[in-house]
Amino acid sequence: MCGIIGIVGQSPVADRLVDGLRRMEYRGYDSAGVCTIDGGQLVRRRAEGKLANLVRELAHSPAPGDIGIAHTRWATHGAPTTSNAHPHATGEVALVHNGIIENFKSLREELMARGRSFESETDTEVVAHLVSEQVEAGHSPAEAVRAVLPGLRGAFALAIAFRQFPDFLIGARLGSPLVVGYGEGETYLGSDALALAPLTQRIAYLEEGDWVVIARDGAQIFDKENNPVDRAITTSGVSAAAVEKGPYRHFMQKEIFEQPTVVAQTLSSYIRSLEQTVALPQMDFDLASVRRIAIVACGTSYYAGMVAKYWFETFARVPVDIDVASEFRYRDPVLEEGGLALFISQSGETADTLAALRHCKDNGQTIAVVVNVPTSSMAREADLLLPTHAGPEIGVASTKAFTCQLAVLAALAAHLALVKGKLTKAAEQEIVRHLIEAPAALNAALAHDGDIAGMAHLIAPARDVLYLGRGPDYPLALEGALKLKEISYIHAEGYASGEMKHGPIALIDEAVPVIVLAPSGPLFEKTVSNMQEVRARGGKVVLISDAEGIVEAGEGCLATIEMPKVHPLIAPLVYAVPVQLLAYHVACAKGTDVDQPRNLAKSVTVE
Repeated sequence: MCGIIGIVGQSPVADRLVDGLRRMEYRGYDSAGVCTIDGGQLVRRRAEGKLANLVRELAHSPAPGDIGIAHTRWATHGAPTTSNAHPHATGEVALVHNGIIENFKSLREELMARGRSFESETDTEVVAHLVSEQVEAGHSPAEAVRAVLPGLRGAFALAIAFRQFPDFLIGARLGSPLVVGYGEGETYLGSDALALAPLTQRIAYLEEGDWVVIARDGAQIFDKENNPVDRAITTSGVSAAAVEKGPYRHFMQKEIFEQPTVVAQTLSSYIRSLEQTVALPQMDFDLASVRRIAIVACGTSYYAGMVAKYWFETFARVPVDIDVASEFRYRDPVLEEGGLALFISQSGETADTLAALRHCKDNGQTIAVVVNVPTSSMAREADLLLPTHAGPEIGVASTKAFTCQLAVLAALAAHLALVKGKLTKAAEQEIVRHLIEAPAALNAALAHDGDIAGMAHLIAPARDVLYLGRGPDYPLALEGALKLKEISYIHAEGYASGEMKHGPIALIDEAVPVIVLAPSGPLFEKTVSNMQEVRARGGKVVLISDAEGIVEAGEGCLATIEMPKVHPLIAPLVYAVPVQLLAYHVACAKGTDVDQPRNLAKSVTVE
């Protein structure tokens, strides 16, 4: 969602604020703005569209000052216009916000009845006016914030600057992440550690309901009851180099090609290679007692969960329910005693998933999370933390986080099967052996990048594309369709291949390419049979399979994409590569914005 940053510095901050926004632009890029304090005045500069527009505005009209706040926006309330861009300001207060103020309409009506006027359509501006009212009435900034926060419903991370007080900022969080950074004679606020990486490695994560006053000499943190508290200062470990593309054209391309390395890094945390066993982090509950698993996630993470469902049920014989997070609570699911609720998220801050996690916790479920940010809200609230080690993922369309999630989930499935007595030591060793082979297989898949780039022009003109797969390849068909939709804006759908004849086959004609994921193996013949049904009706098929499968079924296809021959266990990791590369090269052929596709953001921290 939106990204915010604040600096209480010893030198001009505008350029550093913009640099922080650049590192968070994956969170939203509908508009951007900064506000500094200089000479007793709030100096505000805003621009609609991407950050480059704000940079041009600042070149024309600089924003001097050693203290300031900044924001990059993903629009919720109000169109992405300059007037709706943050920071929002009154004569006394400027404010940036990530999240949603759910009761903003009633608050706005009350403020207007008191004679306040608004210049935007956003929910955020009401908070600026509420705080400003308090300051104008003679209250201190801390008193003003303390009075206003209890009246806000929703999710928010705030950074507030005060015209008359150029030596500090105030931040607050409820439901949206906020980090305090400690420098030498400077202190910082940011939506995440990545935004602060060039400024400091010493950070503290605010907890739910916390608010903070940051000054040059440090920070004073208060909890939701307004009691002074200490929050642990940790080393972020986030490198500023993480947001450099290096030799790659796009972050997405870089992150696709990082997959062999990051999957190997992830697996090294869960596999003891010498003993050929799976090793999970220490847990305070008996995994063997788990009778049912509920998997909850959104988007790409949900498709990783779908693959995991096959693994958990096949290996461990534990029944699995899976839900998209935005629907989970609203169907009032039956959560049995002894259940494990498993949440999958790249950021660990996705609002729908976090709300579902807390619902499960309130209903007595043991909580496990697979997450790429080990200091995130989900990670901190879990009974079992299963981190991936993908590193920062900047491209909005998730790639390396997905394959690392699959690696962790495969290890968890194997361990669960072992403690349930459904897996022998020999079978565990075989699974470990195949997992260890995954990075090399990913490298082999990436070697076909040129072939995929060479046929992307066949897909780029299409208005509609269908993806087909069976078994664990069905979630990969869904993921392939999602990737194509996200970055090329082509309408695409994924189907279980056997479902084609139950309706979707009516869509088939020569203008609808059909991407078939069919590694050779026990499901190959049935998938190919469904593929032939498509071809018999004039459909143009792109077959993604191994050499054996292409020899058997590749004749007459529009194109074939060869993958290495791998064990079915790691096939989902390997077959993620061609669907990622196909989407990437089609988007490049169409000239779309690969890393920052329209209307999307990396971390969705509103419901």
